[in-house]
Amino acid sequence: MNKVIRNIKDNYKQLEQSITRQLNLKVDNHHLTAGLNREKIWLELFRQIIPMKFAIRQGVFLMDSSGNVSKEVDIAVFDEQFTPYIFKYGNIHFIPIEAVSVVIQCKSKTINADDINKWYKEIDDLKTVTGGMARMVSFIATDSPNTQKETKPISILCHLESEEYSNENYDLIITSFDKGLSIKWDDRVNTLEKAFLRFNGINKLTDIEKYSRDDQALVAIEEKLGCKMSDLEADDNSILSLIFQLNQLLMLINNPMLFPHQAYVDMFNGKKPQS
Repeated sequence: MNKVIRNIKDNYKQLEQSITRQLNLKVDNHHLTAGLNREKIWLELFRQIIPMKFAIRQGVFLMDSSGNVSKEVDIAVFDEQFTPYIFKYGNIHFIPIEAVSVVIQCKSKTINADDINKWYKEIDDLKTVTGGMARMVSFIATDSPNTQKETKPISILCHLESEEYSNENYDLIITSFDKGLSIKWDDRVNTLEKAFLRFNGINKLTDIEKYSRDDQALVAIEEKLGCKMSDLEADDNSILSLIFQLNQLLMLINNPMLFPHQAYVDMFNGKKPQS
């Protein structure tokens, strides 16, 4: 291993140690301040590893074209270039679910499983719809591609070692220990194929139009999708592992969907969504 590569790995280890020290600072007399501070530390971590094409905001609300609104989301990663805000004023943000790539729940005190599972369910209940329109190179696209029937954000729970949680919903659990970060992907997304299907609303690869196991190019793609999340781990380096794992999933989601302007107009005009 050459010196430059070794230094990069060492830098990430030092960054990891710095983050965990900050997250584990004791502020027993003011839990709210401590919680907001830890949330900012988590946000800065994700800002360092997620490309700038994505916006990252604290304290936002997500909604769909049926008028369903989530609880406040600690941190959301979303498209800000092609998808409009539903409402934006100062620090108040209502973001359409079609734009959202990642939702992050940050816990600083004892985890209440009922509360965070309810938080997850309200986001999971938000439904994307098709019907957008955009100019492409050679034609006008009026629907989502057959590789993306809908979109679901990657759900992440960030918490401290002292907080215990038996995962029922989240795609990724990041735990801060005294000596570093633990990155644990759920079994539902432990391969690229599982993640691709889950986040794009597809049941199986053969549901994709024109997919054929006799097509050698598609067979090669299927083999690549068989890659495990553990195959994208950098040895003994949690942040470096997260960079490659999370960004690979973001490339498979490839948000945003074509935004269904008409569906949201109909919502504001009081029209019932089409079934």
